[in-house]
Amino acid sequence: MARPLPFPDGVPTPQGAPSVLPVAELGGLVEAAVLEVLAQHPAHQVPHERQMFVNRNLRMDRIEALGFDMDYTLAIYHRRAIEELSFDMTLAKLVRERGYTPAIGNIKYDQQFVIRGLVVDREAGNLFKMDRFGHVGRAYHGRRRLAEEELYKLYREEKIKLSSERYAWIDTLFALPEACLYAEIIELLEADGLKLDYGKLYDDIRECIDTVHRDGSLKAEIRKDIGRFIFKDPELATTLHKLRSGGKKLFVATNSLWDYTDAVMKYLLDGVLAEYPSWRNYFDAVIVGANKPAFFSETRPFHEVDIVSGVTTTKEPEQFERAHVYQGGNLPRFEDLFKVHGEKVLYIGDHIYGDILRSRKSSLWRTCLVVQELEDEVAYTDQHLDQVHKLADLEMLRDRLGDEVNQHKLTLNALERRLDRNGLDATARTQAEAERKTSKSELDVLRKALKDVTRQADELENAVETGFNRYWGLLFKEGNENSRFGEQVEQYACVYTSRVSNLLPYSPTQYFRSPREAMPHERGNQLTGRLSPYGSEGPAKGAEAD
Repeated sequence: MARPLPFPDGVPTPQGAPSVLPVAELGGLVEAAVLEVLAQHPAHQVPHERQMFVNRNLRMDRIEALGFDMDYTLAIYHRRAIEELSFDMTLAKLVRERGYTPAIGNIKYDQQFVIRGLVVDREAGNLFKMDRFGHVGRAYHGRRRLAEEELYKLYREEKIKLSSERYAWIDTLFALPEACLYAEIIELLEADGLKLDYGKLYDDIRECIDTVHRDGSLKAEIRKDIGRFIFKDPELATTLHKLRSGGKKLFVATNSLWDYTDAVMKYLLDGVLAEYPSWRNYFDAVIVGANKPAFFSETRPFHEVDIVSGVTTTKEPEQFERAHVYQGGNLPRFEDLFKVHGEKVLYIGDHIYGDILRSRKSSLWRTCLVVQELEDEVAYTDQHLDQVHKLADLEMLRDRLGDEVNQHKLTLNALERRLDRNGLDATARTQAEAERKTSKSELDVLRKALKDVTRQADELENAVETGFNRYWGLLFKEGNENSRFGEQVEQYACVYTSRVSNLLPYSPTQYFRSPREAMPHERGNQLTGRLSPYGSEGPAKGAEAD
């Protein structure tokens, strides 16, 4: 039975633990000397929310190079601060340059109202969240949640084609302010009786928010007080050093240009470890202005950047030099210059489309998705495991009661058909009527119990989900199913985690093993469900998807 929350059986054994079994239960499987060693060295423990989560087996001993995006990957942003800044700067542009009423200037950013994985309906003016099957579970027009009838009429009578211009996918943390602005402006202006062109409104917001990113005005504000906007992870430098010491080559490939990249990376890494006089010394190649996802599919050349003047030279490199900086480029040329190819590269980024999906479709690079929100969601679900277990029990009981209600209906129908026929003698008729009375009484009890258990399960599921986010529930779930965002993470990321420094507790030769994927008929005590707890190293599910 599908359960509505991740990790329904409690906190799993951390990835990297020497054994999934207590040492005492290994007798007969290994020699006594092995048991003694294991007993002296407890299983490797990693806090649940800081673990590496595995969709596809990954052997780090086969990885020769690790690449990193910068924004929201190496650089973890203080989300509220940067999202409010982006929101306010975009709002000002809408009033100043697009002619929107100054009244919208009073709108405040509500971080709880938007999460990754939402879809903007540019035609109807709605935000909605989907599960992995494309089923829309909840939607808002402005700040008003759509009733079930509206939801059904809009989104459940025909297939939603997210590739059409009608829809926009909110897949990055940078995109959250635009979704919030869209809903808030609709709410404010329609309350005054104004009729809106929802598509134009979204395009105006999109263009203004793109401008504050593209013209450097947002980054200029961040640079004035980097510590306010960027979290300085104390474990980042040690993590990179450990990877280098383990024989890995490291590189940065970011869309940010040199001046901003240098300012952020200096803040994160300069002066942290004596072995590295400059942040550039951590990396064997630094690529700025990479223009992902085009980096993975186009053929722009690399050009070296003069790190003093910041000017991009016309010089095309014949090889990458450590501590030098390059701009632009493309994947095939990068592999030639870096001398590491295909599955020997693990690329780590935060953007499903720009960093993960395109690299999976255009190359054999292995992928790691950084999901900053993951720590909060895992910590929340761990704190509510009792409720999760109770919900699972209620759902199992609901299924059992539902089956029994159906069986009693069949029994009653059969008895009534017998009683409607002529030919029953008095004794048989009396017995059949008694059975019908008993079955009907039991059916009434079962129906009442089913209704009560269904109500309890629905209330508990709603309480658990809205306790995390009262508008949209859990990031990775939508009702009983994975959300579309969760499905994309599973489809395209070999591994995923909340920050780069989560690699620190693991060996540079770690074998990250995924749970074995089981079909519904394999779950339980059947032989096929017990063959192996781990998955394979086959292609990621979405690698060949259109």
